[in-house]
Amino acid sequence: MRQHQVERNTAETKIKLDFAIDGRGEVNTKTKIGFLDHMLTLFSKHGLFDLTVDCDGDIEVDYHHSTEDIGIALGQAFKEAIGTKEGITRYASFTVPMDETKATVDIDISGRPFLVYNVEGLKDKVGSFDTELIEEFFHGFTNHAGVTLHINVPYGKNTHHMIEAIFKAFGRALDAASMKNPRVKGVPSTKGLL
Repeated sequence: MRQHQVERNTAETKIKLDFAIDGRGEVNTKTKIGFLDHMLTLFSKHGLFDLTVDCDGDIEVDYHHSTEDIGIALGQAFKEAIGTKEGITRYASFTVPMDETKATVDIDISGRPFLVYNVEGLKDKVGSFDTELIEEFFHGFTNHAGVTLHINVPYGKNTHHMIEAIFKAFGRALDAASMKNPRVKGVPSTKGLL
């Protein structure tokens, strides 16, 4: 089973995260940020990942440090869990419609961190959660997972729906890209290294 546990302790957050690629969508998140817990649950359920997150962060300041650091920890756990990348599919795209909105996530497990985030029209907050932190979460993930990630939301009106569609599409795309393909021998790259 491709799985890894990360402990990340800073002056701002203390995080214990366990992530399994080949899971069943079992989730236990305790971030103290309800909206982020909801998004991580959607990501895990739709990607069929097993995810446990326990975060004690300085949420009395705001949700920035916890959200970004959970993205970092998830990226670190994914990078270790995916291992040598031998036999993986590598690329995937997935589009999720959610009522009036649509989100598309394209991913390359390339070893090269890069985020393209084209999401316009979000309201500043969903409840008490600052929506600009979604991009920070994905920066943290891509930089530490070593993946290229393109997130595009071409239209939408409801901010909750827009972000929810992103996390569902992210889960599905990451699952598809990390899936083992018996036809792939070694690493899926002409360079022989990812």
